[in-house]
This record gives sequence, C-alpha cells and structure tokens, in this order.
Amino acid sequence: MSETQPGSVEQDRSVPPRVGLLIGVLVISAFVMILNETILSVGLRDLSIELQVSTNTVQWLTSGFLLTMAVVIPTTGFLLERYSPLQIFLASLTLFSLGTLICGLAPGFAALLLGRVIQACGTAVMIPLLMTSVMRLVPVARRGATMGTITIVIAVAPAIGPTVGGALLSTLGWRWMFFSVLPLALAALVIGAVWLRLDSETRSVPLDVVSVLLSAVGFGGLLYGLSAFGEEGGETAVSPWLPLAAGTVAVVLFVWRQLRLQREDRALLDLRPLLRRRFTIGVVLVALMFMCLLGAAAILLPLYLRIVLEESSLVTGLAVLPGGLLLGLLGRPVGALYDRLGARPLVIPGAVAMAVAMWLFALLGQDSSLGAVVAIHLLLSAGLGLMMSPLMTDSLSALPNHLYSHGSAILATLQQVAGALGIALLVSVAALATDSYAGTPDAEGLRAAFVAAGVVGLLAVVAALNVPRRGAATETETATQSDATVRVGGGH
Repeated sequence: MSETQPGSVEQDRSVPPRVGLLIGVLVISAFVMILNETILSVGLRDLSIELQVSTNTVQWLTSGFLLTMAVVIPTTGFLLERYSPLQIFLASLTLFSLGTLICGLAPGFAALLLGRVIQACGTAVMIPLLMTSVMRLVPVARRGATMGTITIVIAVAPAIGPTVGGALLSTLGWRWMFFSVLPLALAALVIGAVWLRLDSETRSVPLDVVSVLLSAVGFGGLLYGLSAFGEEGGETAVSPWLPLAAGTVAVVLFVWRQLRLQREDRALLDLRPLLRRRFTIGVVLVALMFMCLLGAAAILLPLYLRIVLEESSLVTGLAVLPGGLLLGLLGRPVGALYDRLGARPLVIPGAVAMAVAMWLFALLGQDSSLGAVVAIHLLLSAGLGLMMSPLMTDSLSALPNHLYSHGSAILATLQQVAGALGIALLVSVAALATDSYAGTPDAEGLRAAFVAAGVVGLLAVVAALNVPRRGAATETETATQSDATVRVGGGH
C-alpha cells in the first residue's frame, strides 16, 4: 500500500458524487435500523405490565438487541470478504424487516424477544459496512465531516428512539413501534437493491465456528450474570456468579484463539488494531461513552421521567428530543472541526461535559423540574456530540488500509457490548438500591444508578486526557486510500 502525501490530501477534499450517493443509501438504511435500539425504552414499563414480566426481564428487549449485535458483529470481517457489499446489504435489511414483522405480530414476550434478536442480526452487519465504506472511499481531508454524518446514525437514532416510541405508544400502542418502521425498512431494501452498486472482489475465507461460539458464550454469560444481580433483588435460580465466570473464561479463550489464528491471517476478529495506542484509547473512550449514552440517557432517564416525575410516555419522549436534535446538529460541524484541529481539543471538553451531566442527573429528585432535566440532557448531548465522530475517525485513521474492516468490527462490537453492559449494570444498580424492591426501581435506586454512571463519566475524563495531540500522529494517519478504486469490503 502506498502512502498519500500530505499535499495530495489537501488537493482532494471533495467526495465524488457516486460515493456520496452510496454512503447516503447506507446512512439512511442504518438510521432506520439503529432507531430500533432504543425505541422501546419509554414503553418498557407498559410492556412489563402488559406482558406480565419484571422490569429487569423486559429490559432484555433492549440489552438483548445490543448483545445479539455484539455477537454477530465480530463475524463481519469474514462477511465483508466472503460476500459482496450488495449481498450483505440485502441480507441485512431482509433480516431486519422479518424481525420487525415478528415483533409487530408477537403474541407474548418470547416472540417479541425473538423478533428483536432477528432485527439485531440484520442491524449488526450494517454499521461495519458503513464505517469501512467511509474509510476506504472518502478522502482523508473529508473523513471527519463524513463521519459526522454517521454520528446521526450511531448517536442520534438511539437518542430520538424514545421520542418516536413515546409518540407511538401514547397514540397507537406498542405494536406500531414496529409496524411504522416496517414500510421504511422495505423501502430502503428496494432503493438499495436498485442503487447500491459497489465494485468488489470476494474470496473464500474460513469462518471459525469455535470463535463464534466463544464470542456468544462469553458476551452472553457476562450480560446474563450482570442482569441477574438485579432480578428479584438478586435471588435467582442460578447464581449470577456462574454465568459471569463462564462468560469471562469464554472471552479470554476467544481472545487467545484470535491471537493464534491471526498469525495465519485466519482470525474471526483480528486484534492487531489494539496494538496501536490511538486506536485503543479511542475504543476505550467509545465504550465508556456508550455505557452512558445507552445505559443512562436511553434507559435510566426515561425511567426517571415515567416513575419519579410521573410524566406520560409522550412527554417523556418529547423531553429527550432536544438533546437528540442537538446531536444531529453537531455531527458535521464537529467532524469539520476534527479535520482542522484533531481529536484532543474536542474530546476532552466533551468528556468533561458528559461526566458533569451524569452527576447532575444524580442530584435530581421528586421535586425536580422538567426544564432542569431537559437542560442537563442538552449538556450531555453536547458532550457526546464533541466526542463521537472525532473518536471514531481518529481511532480508525490510526490503522493501515488492510485493518479497516477489523478495526471497524472491533469498534462496533465494543460499542454494543459497552451499551449492553451499561444497561445491565445501571438497571441492576437501580434495582439493588431500591427500597422494598417490587419489580420497579424508585427514586433512590435511580439516583444510585446515576452515581454509578457519574463514575463512568469520570473514567472517561481520565481516558480523554490521554488522547494524543495531533502532532503526535503516527505514519499510518497519512497512509490512507492511495488508490481510488479500492473495493468496499474486499480482502487485504
């Protein structure tokens, strides 16, 4: 792979129209799919009552979605080499549409959870395909701004999910959270089938089934064990420590196996990107950020508004809408600032804002005003907006071309794992800290969970201080797409 000289980077700042169209199709499709991560969050309490399951059980409709994505995403390195981008796109949206239909028709919790799992299988491969496409097709000088657009998918879609869900729940019922999305998914499927044409080559690469199984057992065990601590006050048929221990062992074996297989270029998930400091710091920060975004903002905050302030599902959804819109507005401007300044000047104040917002949430009580909640959520959204696209662009820019797909898979996997862990951890803390726990956390339980989220925010500030300065860039930052015809999802 040849290197692009700095001068040539500045001369090629435009994104070809065809490339822009292709990325636009992927972005719109992914937006519809990722919206479903959190669309149920404001309806969890209603679903808990209607389906006659506890709060900790019903939250698996969200964390199970994230966990399934975390299990499937590591296989995308294999999928992007074995199948064409069009084949992956069509399979992705077909699975998502099928899962959405099952959810809408689900007669009970088990069928609803099955539909969510199928939805997640379709969603999982879209994010790495989107991120890899940007890194391989967009000139270096425009990556920040383009990745800012992807922020709309990764951050804004989950952020406005509660708003959309609240509006539908209060007017049409929970089934329409899925029936309203299905036509959009089918339309994206048709448009993609007609417009999505990417030059690519495929090669026969082996799928390491053992690695897939270890990944599923590892992440599944960790999530189940953590959530079980809050189930009925920690009194479960199986000790939570057993799945936690099994999950930890499986993850260790998974990592060990990848280190062995990558010597022969056969790893399901090549871990060599983690040897690069900039990438590793970015991954850690993204993980901490998603714990706060999905665990606190998307789950705890709606629970606080519904249970403590006793707001309706519609008001709850509208309360988080300004923050979601702010994330969308910040996407491209922050990305453009990254193209000029680098990550550090943006990530540090973003992490500080996120941590402050978490601790301010912990100060809320039964007498707090709705305006205060909205203001704190706006502060949180501003912090997330300053961190999201710079971290993703900067971490992937530290990698050579042939590791883009694996770096994207690692980044996307840890996003989902961290989000699921954040949900399970914070919901469990809220349950354990609730007086006379009867299936629903109270004000004190939610306050304890926000304190835990505040600790996560402080860890993010510490990690942000270690983001390298722009002048400390490695040689791989300028070694980017030297040939404009490089294929999306192709081999090394």
